[in-house]
Amino acid sequence: MKKYLKQLVLVSLFLAVGIGTALAGNVVIKGSTTVLPIAQVTLEAYMKANPGVNISLSGGGSGDGIKALIDGSTDIANSSREIKKTEVEQAKSKNVEPVETIVAIDAIVPIVSPKNKVKDLTVEQLSQIYQGQITNWKEVGGENLEIVVISRDSSSGTFEAWGELVLNKAKVTPKAQLQASNGAIVQAISKNKYAIGYIGLGYVNKSVKALTVNGIKASDKTALSKEFPVSRFLYMYTNGEPKDETAKYMKFVLSPAGQALVKKEGFVPLPKKK
Repeated sequence: MKKYLKQLVLVSLFLAVGIGTALAGNVVIKGSTTVLPIAQVTLEAYMKANPGVNISLSGGGSGDGIKALIDGSTDIANSSREIKKTEVEQAKSKNVEPVETIVAIDAIVPIVSPKNKVKDLTVEQLSQIYQGQITNWKEVGGENLEIVVISRDSSSGTFEAWGELVLNKAKVTPKAQLQASNGAIVQAISKNKYAIGYIGLGYVNKSVKALTVNGIKASDKTALSKEFPVSRFLYMYTNGEPKDETAKYMKFVLSPAGQALVKKEGFVPLPKKK
């Protein structure tokens, strides 16, 4: 009986160690759909190079990612905006210390249907369109067609960045059609000649036409220099300095190999340190 109990204790300890090791190799990432492709391609490369590591990924928006970090249900919160002071205060009230890591640079690109004749808009024109003050394409050099405004929803970091950089915090017209992701906006714009939307640089494809802003084309160079007026950083937030597998994964994201994947996905890699 004593021998049996001793073996049971040893088996229990073995299982406990095994579970702990398995959990140590698990990383949960949630948040921004803009950062989603970066996280997807880098985690796939990281897991391939590190068998046994399991990284789960989901979107939902920057706000949802930061909320998950605060409530302890994610290791990394992807965000296409800076964390808000109110969110930092809420985090601290739950003994969570958000630490910011910039992982890439992005441009928020206004897009229309390839059939739309308009090629360029100023920041002021974009602002007036999204506030509902300009409602017809003929007012900005296009055809006599009503503008269909398509926007991200309020949980999106891209929505908030657009609101600050373009709208100067003015409210979006209540007529705007809200979409939950960059991909959904691309799909909506590609099917509607009258529509305008905005997406992260990495989501631009041939099904839509990217507009220049103030005569400037969104590119690696113009986003990095901030010459393109709607440029921003992309972030990953952790509770305190990243540790264990989370730290190793994030180190990979910031490595030359990780940043090469950032560029491959259509986003702007961080400038090399001198």
